[in-house]
Parts: sequence; structure tokens; C-alpha cells
Amino acid sequence: MPQKVLLYCDPGIDDSLAIIYALLNPEIDLVGVVTSYGNVDQEQATQNVAYLLELGGRKDIVLIGGAKTPLSGEFASYYPEIHGEDGLGPINPPATIKGELLNFDAIFQLIEEYGDELIIVDVGRSTSLAISFNLAGADTMNSIKGYYVMGGAFLIPGNVTAGAEANFYGDPIAAGIVMEKVKNGVLYPLNVTKDAIITPTMINEIIKQQNNPYQNLIKDIFDYYFKAYQKLVPGIDGSPLHDVMTLFAVTTPQAFKYVEKVVTVGLNEGNLRGVSIADFRPKPDEKGNKVTVALEVNTNNFAENFVEIMSSSIPDNNQ
Repeated sequence: MPQKVLLYCDPGIDDSLAIIYALLNPEIDLVGVVTSYGNVDQEQATQNVAYLLELGGRKDIVLIGGAKTPLSGEFASYYPEIHGEDGLGPINPPATIKGELLNFDAIFQLIEEYGDELIIVDVGRSTSLAISFNLAGADTMNSIKGYYVMGGAFLIPGNVTAGAEANFYGDPIAAGIVMEKVKNGVLYPLNVTKDAIITPTMINEIIKQQNNPYQNLIKDIFDYYFKAYQKLVPGIDGSPLHDVMTLFAVTTPQAFKYVEKVVTVGLNEGNLRGVSIADFRPKPDEKGNKVTVALEVNTNNFAENFVEIMSSSIPDNNQ
């Protein structure tokens, strides 16, 4: 049976490709999407998800309105130079497409309905997931099968500051709450997601045959994303798809190597904001909630799987 997934996201090119990947993957049953601020504002994120679901004929998937600002209430920064003004690179979703947006308590209804059959995947800012824990309580939220969270960076450079990754930096208070309360949680930091490189050659392989309604969109938004990354990381061969790798992990956990760590998140402004901290000494001094942290990945497995899934037709179970 396909794995039931509730996805928290903020599309964004990377998130959009992750949604497409989930819709095309016969091993994933996407039951709902929580749309939040992050790469774009929450309203635009919602429109982008509705557009992708419309293209795939999947308007049955529940759309839930998530957070519009960080828990601190501060102004959220967006990244049009990376994701485009509307979050899909050069694509402007038709304004006529509007998804029916359910209230936040629809999250808890899905948890009650699916219980330990459900995995929650969070590839955006942690705000909406932290709010979920604060509203429903840890017992309810941890009654599901587990959590796959994209965020953080350990003993390597960040991608927003010298030490911080974008999701944790965007709302460090929320990231800290999630790391403290989540059970059966697996964290996918930059250590592995920075290696989720997809190249133009792979994209050209994907669009050789028109097997699904997303293939032209995939090329257009990837090309935009790749040009942005070429400016950010001169000489890079492709673009890292952090969010897609986190969904890849749902069905292919064996492609990774893991450790268990207590993870805390820096809250101060400046160099420590959003920095993920864990004790990697031979004899760590660890007290608190442990999460599983992915530190290595088989990149060949990821690349081959991505090309295969994105080249395929929408599976029967996802129509």
C-alpha cells in the first residue's frame, strides 16, 4: 500500500517539484497539503499548490491553510531571485484557480482518520508544524507513524548564514519546538539535501516523452532555479532539490546513513540564529528528546529515482 503523507510546504520551486514527485510516485498517497509562508507568502503558496493539483486532476487532495508569519511575528523575507515572483520561476499560475482552503483543524481530522498509517513531511518553515503541536498537544501529534523534516545543518556551512539553513533560520522558535516535541522524527539537513543535485541532462531525459501533464512545467521551473543556483554557487553542475530528497526518503530510507541526536536551535539574532546544534563528541552529553538525523546519502539512488518518477504517468492509485 502507498504511504499516506500529509505535506507541510511553502512552494517555491523546490516544494513544487516535491509535490509533483509525490503525485507521480506510486508509493506515496498524498492526502493533504498544508500551505504556509516561506519561499512566497501563504496566499501565493496556496495558489501554487492548487494549480499543481488542478494540472494533475487531483482536486480531491485536502488543502489546509497554514501559518502566514513566523511565531515571533516578524517580517518574513521571500526569495524571488531564486523562486520567481510567484514561486514557480517564469510560470504565473492562473488567478482563476483557487483551491478550497480548509481550516487548521483539518490537520487533526486527518491524524484522527489515518493514525499510525500517516507520515507528516515538513519541507518548509517549521511554523505550522509547531502550531500543530501547540494546539493539539504532543500526544495527539505523535500518534502518527512519524515525521520527516527538512532543516538544519551540522558541522557544515549553512545556506542563509555561515551556520544556519533557511527553514530553521526562518523561524528558529518553531524549529526548536518541533525538535523538542516530535517523536519518531527524522531530520534531513543540508548534510544530505545539498547533494540532491539534479542536472539539466537529467531534466532533458525526463521530458523526452510526454507521459504526464507536468513535464514542460518541470523544465521551465528547473531552468529558472538552475540559473539562480549558478549565481549562488559558481561552477555548480545542477540544482539541489532539498525538498524532493526528503520525500524520496519516505519510500527509500535505506539510501541514507543516520545518527540519533538531541537537536537544539539557536534563537539569538546574529551568528547563532537558526543554527542547529548537536553533540558530535565521542562521548556526547545528551539530555532531551532525540531525533534521527540523516548525515549521508546515496546520491546515485536519488538521481535515478527522481528521473524515473518524474518521467512516469500519474499512477492509478493517485487519480
